[in-house]
Amino acid sequence: MGRKVVVAKPGLDGHDRQAKVIARVLKDNGYDVVYTGIRQTPSQIAQTVLQESAEVVVLNNLSGAHLELFPETAKKIRELGLNPFIIGTGVIPPEDQEELLKKGLDVVFGPGTPPQTIVEAVKKWEQANP
Repeated sequence: MGRKVVVAKPGLDGHDRQAKVIARVLKDNGYDVVYTGIRQTPSQIAQTVLQESAEVVVLNNLSGAHLELFPETAKKIRELGLNPFIIGTGVIPPEDQEELLKKGLDVVFGPGTPPQTIVEAVKKWEQANP
């Protein structure tokens, strides 16, 4: 089994098809994936990352709350002394991506990103962090 990945939906966004597709593609590529389900708080997600000893976190939001929720989730994770590879996905306009990178995310993918691109980003990170 590959590295542990947590796929999470912070906030009130109830649309989870994209998160489920990402989770499935990661599983199909050999990763041990935990999907948190919808409507998770940043603190709940951070606790899941801690409990699962996850090395990779994929945050997904389609409601436009990514500028608030993704940095808060990254902060809560780091406050627990953890340093996973954090990926932001969803309806994220290009003008918001740089701000998210400055606020604790490692990589951000916007609308239309193929799930395999996320897998490739994780594999690239793995090569740099054996």
